[in-house]
Amino acid sequence: MSKDKKGLSRRDFLKTTGIATGALIGGGVLGSLITQNVAKDDVAGTGKNEAGGGEYVGEVFRGRMFFTNENEFKVLSEAVERIFPEDDLGPGAIGLGVPYFIDNQLAGNYGSNAKEYMQGPFFAGESTQGYQSRLTRAEIFRSGIAKMDEEAKKRYDTGFAALEGDQKDEIITAFQKNEINMKGVASEFYFKLLRQATLEGAYADPIYNGNINMEGWKMKGFPGHQMAYIKEIENDKYMKIKPKSISSMEH
Repeated sequence: MSKDKKGLSRRDFLKTTGIATGALIGGGVLGSLITQNVAKDDVAGTGKNEAGGGEYVGEVFRGRMFFTNENEFKVLSEAVERIFPEDDLGPGAIGLGVPYFIDNQLAGNYGSNAKEYMQGPFFAGESTQGYQSRLTRAEIFRSGIAKMDEEAKKRYDTGFAALEGDQKDEIITAFQKNEINMKGVASEFYFKLLRQATLEGAYADPIYNGNINMEGWKMKGFPGHQMAYIKEIENDKYMKIKPKSISSMEH
């Protein structure tokens, strides 16, 4: 796919966002729900249901636990892929399992804001004040996804998932610039949640159902969770260390 079809490359995106991988490794804000990777012969407990479904990625089944509507999940998937696109450096958000990561997190405490104060009064907060909406994250994501689809139909007479890359970018940018009217939350705030969730899904430990095969870490040269660096710490040469997930650490 050509660069003009994808908009910004991942290299450009990471360069301009200034996001540090280390802040996202443990799941960050989205670390409230640890989901398990389940082998093909044991899909119980994955959150798969007839309405929601799921799919195998390699030998691992990834199930949906929040989105039961196929179009909602498809819009989410296409949106996060525009934020973190596949390019010559490696897989994009879809290839890294980010949509499933976000889905699973929205099904837990992150989506329900269970560990946060959610009582009034509700005012439009400053950027330094953090979460201010009366809506939960789950409600914001649902509302934002519906609004993205509505905006696509209004501008191009088709759903968001069916748009060309530059058309999707146009709509996502409109949310980023706070040009879209949403109830209970600013579209700019929804965009920030979506972008942050995308990055966390790309770089969090794979036990959270994103960062498939640690490809996000491999692209950044991040070693993941090593038991120790005692053998390497005094080595003056650059060392490329194979990354390890928490689930692969020896006890």
